[in-house]
Amino acid sequence: MKNNVKNLIEFIDHCPSCFHVIENARKQFLEHGFMELKEKEYWDLEEGKSYFVTRNGSSIIAFHLPKKDFQGFHIVASHSDSPTYRIKEQPEMSVEKHYTKLNIERYGGMIPETWFDRPLSVAGRIIIEENGQIKDQLVNIDRDLMIIPNLAIHMSRSSNESKQLNPQKDLLPLCGGNLTKDGFEEMIAKESGVEKEDILSYDLFLYNRMRGTTLGINEEFVAAPKLDDLECAYSSIEGMLNAKLSKDYVTVCALFDNEEVGSGTKQGAGSTFFPEVLKRISYLCGKNEEEYYMAVADSFMLSADNAHAVHPNYQDKTDPTNRPYINEGIVLKYNASQKYTTDANSAALVKYLCKKEKIKCQVFFNRSDMLGGSTLGNILTGQVSIKAADIGLPQLSMHSTYETAGCKDLDDMITLMGSFYELGKEVQI
Repeated sequence: MKNNVKNLIEFIDHCPSCFHVIENARKQFLEHGFMELKEKEYWDLEEGKSYFVTRNGSSIIAFHLPKKDFQGFHIVASHSDSPTYRIKEQPEMSVEKHYTKLNIERYGGMIPETWFDRPLSVAGRIIIEENGQIKDQLVNIDRDLMIIPNLAIHMSRSSNESKQLNPQKDLLPLCGGNLTKDGFEEMIAKESGVEKEDILSYDLFLYNRMRGTTLGINEEFVAAPKLDDLECAYSSIEGMLNAKLSKDYVTVCALFDNEEVGSGTKQGAGSTFFPEVLKRISYLCGKNEEEYYMAVADSFMLSADNAHAVHPNYQDKTDPTNRPYINEGIVLKYNASQKYTTDANSAALVKYLCKKEKIKCQVFFNRSDMLGGSTLGNILTGQVSIKAADIGLPQLSMHSTYETAGCKDLDDMITLMGSFYELGKEVQI
């Protein structure tokens, strides 16, 4: 258990932006013998080999091809992004010639209060011109760089009451004293080892500098940034790399960007990325269009995105009879309005695998008088009509900049995903 949690924290520590998530996944797949494919190049697939392809540097689909006459696909899908703040162009804002703060905008549905009074920094990518070529370059300012300071209680006596935060006023980070006009971009260029004039554009985001840790009397909890959804992303990668992969099904590990803002981008779950990759695999293995649809009909997907645990201080916020707890098993997520893909048929496979691996399985429903969130499962099944179940790990403080989950649950998720990746045609789904 301790090794998995330690490695998860290390993974998160090296993934301050969605671009870093995919680069770290890419490195792991390369180290394990996967070969990189490019969307704009021809693919040559061989039986028994493993491959991956990225889009936009923020989404990745990795797969293992056991044989060209495969049955279908076994897929685990999660997402690479988390709620944060994006830095705007021309971001410096001078305050009375004594402070400099940055102009930012919200990305996703975060809990804004959790971003106050903690060390923050900047990560993402810059786009540079080099010898007539336009290139991406990852950026991580790996030091405590800025802070969003709270207003003192003496100046806001109603602070402990409900307060509406204005993202254009209350949440701008303090990054320095009286800087020169181009101080921020000059710093980015210097830290990146390039000239400021070579930076054409950037996708840069704030991130929480607090490192993950274990806590609890018996160190039974893990607290870290971005557990939603890097915990599931990490588990899917580990599950795939350590399983005896199926001899009958193409096993797929997919991480998509932009789930937190609806997935409607060229690299999101709502894009053509997912069906295009599955079709290319099928057609390059000699299947015709009808045989591709036959393979899809014999496929299954786990949509993996964390779930809400019962909160110790707000027990009434959870459904009266379906109450997931931390460290008490994998969570199956249901929703009558089809925000989640789980139905009786797909739930049965998850329960079968949990029973096989001696893993507890819990169920999540929203309270009937509360709206819940959505995830990427139903968006992906809208692109490819595939049997699917939504699962996750129980956690607290979802969409906080520092979230809490369970150490044992992480082990169970890795085990479950490995077992799913090993499934052959002996189990009819």
